[in-house]
Amino acid sequence: MNKVYKVGDVTVTRVTEMTLSGVPPEIYFAGSWDPAFLEKNRDTLPAGLIDSDSQLVVSIGTWVVKTPDHTILIDTATGNDKHLPYNPELSNLKLPYLDRLLEAGVTPEDVDYVLLTHLHVDHVGWNTRLAGGNWVPTFPNATYVFPLSEQQYYSSPASHNKENEPNFNAYEESVLPVVEAGLVKTIPPEGGEFLDMFKFIPTPGHSIGQMSISLTSGGEEALFGADVMHHPFQVYHPEWNSMYCEFTEQARVSRRRVLDYVADRPIIYFSTHFPGSSAGYVTRDGNGFKWEFI
Repeated sequence: MNKVYKVGDVTVTRVTEMTLSGVPPEIYFAGSWDPAFLEKNRDTLPAGLIDSDSQLVVSIGTWVVKTPDHTILIDTATGNDKHLPYNPELSNLKLPYLDRLLEAGVTPEDVDYVLLTHLHVDHVGWNTRLAGGNWVPTFPNATYVFPLSEQQYYSSPASHNKENEPNFNAYEESVLPVVEAGLVKTIPPEGGEFLDMFKFIPTPGHSIGQMSISLTSGGEEALFGADVMHHPFQVYHPEWNSMYCEFTEQARVSRRRVLDYVADRPIIYFSTHFPGSSAGYVTRDGNGFKWEFI
């Protein structure tokens, strides 16, 4: 059964598309990984961060947010049948994501809004599905909301660079069809409020215009952090970028800013790629931070 979190009058449920293990940390955190960190902290780190071979465990998924008035998805994972020439592990998937969404009490027609933190391949895939050889919106009644600067970048030749190869073709298959269907609302580069209880907060670096999304309801707050962090190890080492961070120094600045913010307040942090529940709290630990799943 899916775990349901409460934030004031809002419920939040994780729908996991896939969980990946056997991810080599020296590749994932290329140029940063220090094996001594794991050996020193293995007995005190939360369970489930690594597999039996000391390789990383990461996940890909969606957050279902139900307010008193709306059903909302935050990020839409990877999608089925996608043609990703430089990302074979995520290409041509056949996963029961929509069945899992139904288990969380949501049909595609129920979704009012799809909020996208950024336009990478593993955040936009279920925006569309393949029907009769064409890409059509999976959530036909939804408005798809995402940062304007992300659209400008990923729809242009500027994004066709070596660092961005894993995302090649994602815009064409998973974003452009909802743009052409007239279902899109964009958020300006400075971010802003949305539906009274949400706020898009610029946290660039991992991608050019990534935004985290805060949720406030009934005096309680949560933060959907996007890819500010890919794995809880980055809570302990904010200076570690993942291999997918395109603008490296900016990514470190955004990560530290988010950690400082959530560590000083009773805020649930909803991650995109953390294993397990993907939800938890960041607290201060001396001059650093630590992670606790909930």
